[in-house]
Amino acid sequence: MPDDDRTEPLDAYLRTVDDAAAPTLRALDAAIRRAAPELESAIKYRMPTYTLDGRWRQWVVALSTTKDAVNLRFLWGVLLDDPLGVLRAGTSTQKTWDFPRGAEVDAEAVGRYVREALDTRDHFLANDKEISAAARAQHAEDR
Repeated sequence: MPDDDRTEPLDAYLRTVDDAAAPTLRALDAAIRRAAPELESAIKYRMPTYTLDGRWRQWVVALSTTKDAVNLRFLWGVLLDDPLGVLRAGTSTQKTWDFPRGAEVDAEAVGRYVREALDTRDHFLANDKEISAAARAQHAEDR
């Protein structure tokens, strides 16, 4: 796929967010693509989302923004080791890495997390019910 086609979803998303978020979003998108060029991207769930084989319900990583941060989201983040201690809990299985707008993005670190998410994908898909149930129970316990 030509690079122009690959960045189209991000460009569409950038038209909907404030200018201060754009450099961080672009850096994260570049880090994701460098780490996992096999991922497809599209706007799904109102955010740039990356997956394999068109399986959008089982996406690997996504980007979003809040008023305070740019978010790198992992659908099954509960399976990630998180050696940097940067992931915060989201929904039961999801974890998010928050970047302040304009923050320097460590592309190598982001790439390691993206590769790990991709490497755990098959395990998650084969065991999603058990993983989700355990994560929901842990999420409820943490509240």
